[in-house]
Amino acid sequence: MEGMVKCSANYVPLTPISFLERSAIVYRDRVSVAYGDIKYTWKETHERCVRLASALAHLGISPGDVVAALAPNIPAMYELHFGVPMAGAVLCTLNVRHDSSMVSVLLKHSEAKLIFVDYHFLPIAQGALEILSERKTKLPLLVLIPECGQPAAISSLRILEYESLLEKGKLDFEVRRPRDEWDPISLNYTSGTTSSPKGVIYSHRGAYLNSLAAALLNDMSAMPVYLWCVPMFHCNGWCLTWAVAAQGGTNVCQRYVTAKDIFENIVQHKVTHMSGAPTVLNMIINASASEKRPLPGKVAVMTGGAPPPSHVLFKMEELGFHVTHSYGLTETYGPGTVCAWKPEWASLTPEAQAKIKSRQGVQHLGLEELDIKDPVTMKSVPADAKTMGEVMFRGNTVMNGYLKNLEATKDAFNGGWFRSGDLGVKHPDGYIELKDRSKDIIISGGENISSIEVESVLFSHPAVLEAAIVGRPDDYWGETPCAFVKLKEGCNANAEELIKFCRDHLPRYMTPRTVMFQELPKTSTGKVQKYVLKEKAKAMGSISKGNTTSKL
Repeated sequence: MEGMVKCSANYVPLTPISFLERSAIVYRDRVSVAYGDIKYTWKETHERCVRLASALAHLGISPGDVVAALAPNIPAMYELHFGVPMAGAVLCTLNVRHDSSMVSVLLKHSEAKLIFVDYHFLPIAQGALEILSERKTKLPLLVLIPECGQPAAISSLRILEYESLLEKGKLDFEVRRPRDEWDPISLNYTSGTTSSPKGVIYSHRGAYLNSLAAALLNDMSAMPVYLWCVPMFHCNGWCLTWAVAAQGGTNVCQRYVTAKDIFENIVQHKVTHMSGAPTVLNMIINASASEKRPLPGKVAVMTGGAPPPSHVLFKMEELGFHVTHSYGLTETYGPGTVCAWKPEWASLTPEAQAKIKSRQGVQHLGLEELDIKDPVTMKSVPADAKTMGEVMFRGNTVMNGYLKNLEATKDAFNGGWFRSGDLGVKHPDGYIELKDRSKDIIISGGENISSIEVESVLFSHPAVLEAAIVGRPDDYWGETPCAFVKLKEGCNANAEELIKFCRDHLPRYMTPRTVMFQELPKTSTGKVQKYVLKEKAKAMGSISKGNTTSKL
């Protein structure tokens, strides 16, 4: 229409950086971060992030450069979610459960110029740098994050120290805001094989919108108190790193996630919100009597990462938690759907309510469309709760693409929708429910485990002829890897030996906990019939019984 002018007065690229800048004014003296005896206000957190951005720029970090982080849920990890983008760089948070080999692969693939490393994971990072050095790859700078309030013992000139770095930063640094809101803000790796990692690129726009959507679906009003149980390295903490800042909340950080610490932090800080995979919920409901504490008020919990068992949801509600079930993937910035609650469901029995709540639901407000489609015809399946199809997403909170993998990006977006690879049904009310996975990914404690990667390690054992990995149901982890193995003629190996072999070559969480020796069922073309093995694993039942500790 005549008279319209697009200019800086009416158009500014969306970015979560603005959440921090606003909270530094509105909530300047409120506690932003709490970790043991350490507390910061929003004014202090803003200043620390500006100094961090300034220091990164001084080190030569340019717009678009990748800055990696290997750290648990500590204050520095939270600050990196703002300081790195404020320097114009792209934050790449790495899974702390990775070994040196995987970290080296991801550092090389991302071309990270610098890596921040928590002191606990320094040996892993140093091992990764040694691997890169042997392969003549340019090494990133390493910044050590010591325990808060503790001096760092630096033994190498190539290692910088976090607090010392911040001291060099300038408060008058001009924050490098995105020129285009589609510019990348972060890089999150899916659990692929080491030969083909998938780096999912998030934009400032997508992060902004998904953060607000996450706050809305969590009923997160102003000044929430959020307990960090979801790792910040998982989809940037399901975008709640930025969402809490938007609402001027308090981030209660914890290095380890245990039932005891969860209850103690809830009571001490009067926590109002938290999130966690079903494994965390299972840990809470199975906590011992000495660990459990009466809740000071209603605690809203968002769960996702794996379909939560309805009995777990039921038990959580009994304890006084209000659970919201969300579903998504790394490619959808974490939560993409919500099982939005309807008032008429309140009259149902608690068991029936829990069953409904275990559905994945509908798209959240930041996403345009969610559907179950025939992956070949791209037609929507009937809403009969029976016909299966592929879960597909479309909207502004879908990734920009996979780093350096245009072919995989095109495949994922084939047909104008993001193809999740998950299979599900649509109920008559429009709510979706997952039924199976089209890929053989095992979800254990919210972590995706590639069966192919575990199989490749087993195949490297001198006594193994054939191997197949499927998920075995587990009351605690959701699933754990179960190996079906055929040995070479004349060779011997027992389950304990193969498990130890895998543990020596894989991160611990990827190691099979069960090994069965048998002929592998195959199709006429020689492909292993994994559905047969899945049924066998399912018939075995759970291997875990009420563990109450989960270390990141």
